[in-house]
Amino acid sequence: MRPSDVREEGASTQADGDIPGGGAGAPGTVPRPRGGSGPARKARGVRPPRSGRRRVLRWVSCVLSLLILGTAAAGYLYYRHLNGSIQTDALNLGENKLGGSKPNAFGQTPLNILLIGSDARNDAENQALGGATDTFDGPPLADVQMLLHLSADRSNISVVSMPRDTMLMMPKCTEPGGKVHPASKGLVQTNESIQRGGPGCTVAAWTELTKIPIDHFMMIDFKGVVRMADAIGGVPVCVEQNVHSRTRDGKGSGLKLPKGTSVIQGETALQWLRTRYGFEDGTDIGRTHAQHQYMNSMAREFRKNAKLSNPVKLNSLAQAAIEAMVVDTGLNKIDKLFDLSMELKKVPPGRITMTTMPWVYSTKPGLDGRVEPKPGEAEDLFRMVREDIALDGQGSASPAASASPGAPASPSAPAQQQPTGAPTAAATAAPPAKIAVTVRNSTGGKDGTQAKVKGRASEVAALLTGKGFTRVVADTQTGAEDTSVIRYATDAQAADAAAVATALGLPAASVQKSDQVAGIVVFVGKDWRTGGTPTPPPAAPTKAPDSAHALNGDNDQACMPIQPGFTW
Repeated sequence: MRPSDVREEGASTQADGDIPGGGAGAPGTVPRPRGGSGPARKARGVRPPRSGRRRVLRWVSCVLSLLILGTAAAGYLYYRHLNGSIQTDALNLGENKLGGSKPNAFGQTPLNILLIGSDARNDAENQALGGATDTFDGPPLADVQMLLHLSADRSNISVVSMPRDTMLMMPKCTEPGGKVHPASKGLVQTNESIQRGGPGCTVAAWTELTKIPIDHFMMIDFKGVVRMADAIGGVPVCVEQNVHSRTRDGKGSGLKLPKGTSVIQGETALQWLRTRYGFEDGTDIGRTHAQHQYMNSMAREFRKNAKLSNPVKLNSLAQAAIEAMVVDTGLNKIDKLFDLSMELKKVPPGRITMTTMPWVYSTKPGLDGRVEPKPGEAEDLFRMVREDIALDGQGSASPAASASPGAPASPSAPAQQQPTGAPTAAATAAPPAKIAVTVRNSTGGKDGTQAKVKGRASEVAALLTGKGFTRVVADTQTGAEDTSVIRYATDAQAADAAAVATALGLPAASVQKSDQVAGIVVFVGKDWRTGGTPTPPPAAPTKAPDSAHALNGDNDQACMPIQPGFTW
């Protein structure tokens, strides 16, 4: 039995997001009339919903916490004493570290933050909110995973959700204490990643799948959602029909709202974020779309008013947020969180794009109802994030007039300008003749469907020798890579590795920091089986694929379709 299934089969009194109370007219729910419903969306190719799981969009509280921390500079001093309360964990427990986001030609560095929702029921408050007594103090699941990408020029934010039922190959993860979780031999449900050492393994799984360098993570629990939803004073949401999320056998979040727009907060907001039964087709995909609607609406509410201007209230809210969060060690100080919040505030809602990773239902035996990344289109979305291409198709803003190549982009967030492992503006590569390089033949690719090209490591080594890299060795060890990469071991080797990439015509994104190499190693992948230069990739997309279900932050007409049988 998978750990994710334990929460389905237990005889709990609250299932799939059950929350005591709530419903139409419940505290925290203010119905508002709406002149007509939004456009109906039909479910396509949907399988029947699976039995109850209890989920919540805890990442909303992560973003909300940042906004609270950055609302008023006057309240900043109140937060300094909270430094000792910040809970931290390792950023990446996997072998592939990527080296962090790298600056563009103007010295501007994008930021990638993985927002994680753990379903841990490890204290009385979370147990009361989460229900499911059979799971109390059990191993948590990373039930919500969402990558927030802040563009290098701070003109836009792209968000990519991964459905919790996504099946992936899990990477090897090593806990700080030395315990090793071997790489999986088959597909594993993505939400089980957190059980392999903590949030750092969830980061590792994302890095392995997407090849996106992740600079930070934030993980939060049930109680954070309620406290932060109360902080903003209510968020407008919309349903196309009256909805009551409750099945005949008592499963469901208990959410009960009238047709049109209602302003929700507190536990009602938690119900909205946990609702699966009742939205769209009754699957986790519909729930993700509802979460995107809430997030965008919340961002608009912050722009419209300044409710959180009281320093005392800000202090108590910050305390609540920090007690509910776990962050990576790079965000271990209040001033770092404050700087990050100020960076996020630069983006207007109209340049925020919420998406879901394109997916298909798995056809593998025993995986009925599970999903896998959609071939082609999921990679297109990941590539846009890697290459800092706005998902809304509007491109990036022009660099600031003061920006120039090599200049720092954002003095207000110095901690983000040079992620660990990224070459700094001042870093200078050694002369080619002094750079030691090893070349490995990885031309068979990861799927093993093609044989390695004999002698390929020696051919590429000869290319480097001809460019002045006289300390090159064609290694007898091989590898398996779909795309050619250059890995290096220490920060001091970053600039030299980048010089090797330039000499070979490989993109900057191909340079990765790794603890699995001793120096600079070129892995010649399946994309470079012949010739003196690697095959250039096709042009990157300029807009998110339709299957990503993009929702713009300015869209205040979004309205959730209701699943048949869940109206009143």
